[in-house]
Amino acid sequence: MFENLSDRLGAIYKKLKGRGVLKEADVDEALREIRIAMIEADVSLSAIKPFLKGVREKGVGQEVLKSLTPGHQMVKIVNDELISLLGGEFKELGLAPSLPTVVLMAGLQGAGKTTTAGKLAKRFKDKGKSCLLVPADVYRPAAIEQLNLIGQDLDVEVYQAEGEINPVKICQSAVEAASKKMIHVVILDTAGRLQVDEELMAELKAIKENVQPHQSLFVVDAMMGQQAAEVARTFNEAIGIDGVILTKMDGDARGGAALSINSVTGGKPVCFVGTGEKLDALEPFHAERVVSRLLGMGDVMSLIEKAETAYDLEEQAKLEKKIKKNAFTLEDFKDQLKQIQKMGSIQQLIGMIPGANKLKGLNVDERAFVKIEAIINSMTLSERNKHNIVNSSRKRRIASGSGTTVNDVNKLLKQFVQMQKMMKKMSSGKGRGGFDLGSMMGGRGMSPFG
Repeated sequence: MFENLSDRLGAIYKKLKGRGVLKEADVDEALREIRIAMIEADVSLSAIKPFLKGVREKGVGQEVLKSLTPGHQMVKIVNDELISLLGGEFKELGLAPSLPTVVLMAGLQGAGKTTTAGKLAKRFKDKGKSCLLVPADVYRPAAIEQLNLIGQDLDVEVYQAEGEINPVKICQSAVEAASKKMIHVVILDTAGRLQVDEELMAELKAIKENVQPHQSLFVVDAMMGQQAAEVARTFNEAIGIDGVILTKMDGDARGGAALSINSVTGGKPVCFVGTGEKLDALEPFHAERVVSRLLGMGDVMSLIEKAETAYDLEEQAKLEKKIKKNAFTLEDFKDQLKQIQKMGSIQQLIGMIPGANKLKGLNVDERAFVKIEAIINSMTLSERNKHNIVNSSRKRRIASGSGTTVNDVNKLLKQFVQMQKMMKKMSSGKGRGGFDLGSMMGGRGMSPFG
């Protein structure tokens, strides 16, 4: 997300940082370029105007113009104003004083509301809280079926309406049932429409009045850009929302919705963003971390959190011992690839690394994981543990079994040997640098093994 805007801002800041003296005209020129960049990112004009005003007021101050590093000062001002524009500090969804906490999910049809309800349930479950998913969309039978399947995948209870077709009564009886069972969180998956209409709003108002949810979250497709912010404003004015969840953020290179919502809705924050189809692909929206990525400074904290979630500490300790003993095998390599995959897409992970915006042309082919795993799986256990026994006839068998070529097998083995040497150097303290991700995973448009 924000790839295009990040590139434009990076060029502007590079120019500013190079100035030994910053004049008011320089600030105005930078603001004009920032305005164009934000318009291209599909940010709402109602969000752009106060943002630029705030930057200019602080940017032309004497403490900036007379600073020894005016360019850096200006970047800091933009950083702070962007954080403010995005809604400031992230606040976790709190639990009600008494059970259950009721969360209402609202939005248009096709935004990913049902899947997001499942993602929220997983998030609460991972924190040790029991959940009840409630299918209140009686108009789309597929929605009920989908929620039941999600509940099965998560091992989370889904409320069974037993023939009831009134959404308000379904929600009421579900909350009553959850209260009796001492369930922590109830998530109401309400109906959507293709567009905003009076019938939809009337139904949501009735649910809110009768159930009184503790959190009302609006779910919207980030690909809609600033239109998403306008629809969020409509929902907020009609029923009152507490926050927004942006879906499909992994496919939004511009980020206009995220940068517009807080301003357009009068301060309603983006709480979470959906970054994929899997049920664990829901990230808290930390404004300061998002801005750090946007300005090319990476997001180390999110990267650490992902790693802590994905990696088994005990297994990592065993792996470290193997590396020190130079006993790292292809089987270990395959296990590490699986751990990396748990953290999300490689492209997203690269974006969290400070300075990664400078790695132009690094195009990681995620399919390389599948190909590498297929080759290793086609090996015998002895071949995985002792790769040097893989001769020509074994390579032909492995290639045939994995649906690859002998050349693919050769390249994997060659790169694995190189990685072993690098790990040996790093464990002995002789090596600097790091893992050649571009080479192993298909950087610069090469094949996964090129």
